Amino acid sequence: MKYLLLWLGLSLPALAQEPYRAPALSDPKSWTMVVLPDPQNYVKFAENQPLFDLMTVWIRQNAAKLNIGLVLCTGDLVDQNLNPHPDGTHGNQTGTQQWEAVSKSFAHLDGQVPYILCTGNHDYGIKNAENRYSQFQRWFPPERNPLTNSLLKAMTANAQGIPTLENACYSFTDPHGQKRLIFSLEFLPRKEVVDWAGKLAADPGYADHTGIVLTHSYLRSSLKNNEPIDAESYPLGTQTVGRELWKTLLAPSRNLQLLICGHVADSEGHEGHVGYREDRNAAGKTVAQMLFNAQREGGGWHGNGGDGWLRLLEFLPDGHTIVVRTFSPLFAASPATQHLAWRMAPIDSFRIDLSK
Repeated sequence: MKYLLLWLGLSLPALAQEPYRAPALSDPKSWTMVVLPDPQNYVKFAENQPLFDLMTVWIRQNAAKLNIGLVLCTGDLVDQNLNPHPDGTHGNQTGTQQWEAVSKSFAHLDGQVPYILCTGNHDYGIKNAENRYSQFQRWFPPERNPLTNSLLKAMTANAQGIPTLENACYSFTDPHGQKRLIFSLEFLPRKEVVDWAGKLAADPGYADHTGIVLTHSYLRSSLKNNEPIDAESYPLGTQTVGRELWKTLLAPSRNLQLLICGHVADSEGHEGHVGYREDRNAAGKTVAQMLFNAQREGGGWHGNGGDGWLRLLEFLPDGHTIVVRTFSPLFAASPATQHLAWRMAPIDSFRIDLSK
């Protein structure tokens, strides 16, 4: 009898699992924005690099089905910008090899889907933001993806005085005819960058646009009460941390309503990689602030890079509702792991209402 009970105890959870459902739009008139978390731990090990390839190929293959209009990536495109001598523990790829790998992954989307990237701390300096020099411009010049370039409206200078996509503004008209103004801002943006973005967002020509800010560091995780970051310790001179970015850019704005960031990994579990909060801007509009990362999942700092997790943001036809879901093409690739492909906890599956 005890063996029967043991068998039932092992089998009933499996029998109770819901059948796997491939991603689909909840409304056929919706469109999707995909958010890719920090890729650094995918590209620093040669053996992990195919996993990030899998993610971008999956986006390309599902672009029509999910009406994917835009892809955003939260930065830390590499783990070590210029390190010529990887130690094998913190990675087995040089900085340039890491840039080659992440460039190869995004090449699957060139000419297929527009994508907007921001830079993180690991994209600067030798290993980790010892200075503000990055190889980013070499691998991701403005003309690289013609679909992204067609959205580009303005760039401002990086720390070397060169206008690059490190700080860029895009205008995107979504399939519902709504106009979106999207800013990609460098890691801990300098004051002049924040001033530039604020001035552009306030331009009367963009008054009818809903603004989105993509930047690497801004919000703590749900384990840290979803609070904007108060301080960072990088030797980068003038810099704007999360709470100050709220005060100087988001709060005074009348049209910036969504911020997306990465950077934070407060634990190896889901809760330490995600965060969400809402506040009101100067116009009394909801500003949704979302942290999405996954870099310590799949084995920690030296694991597989993040278990393939990405975020699907479905913009409904009503123009103000966003359905947020968290999905892994890696787990979905095998029938043996498809039951793990969706994260359904409230921190991973929720709705944003920008009309509130």
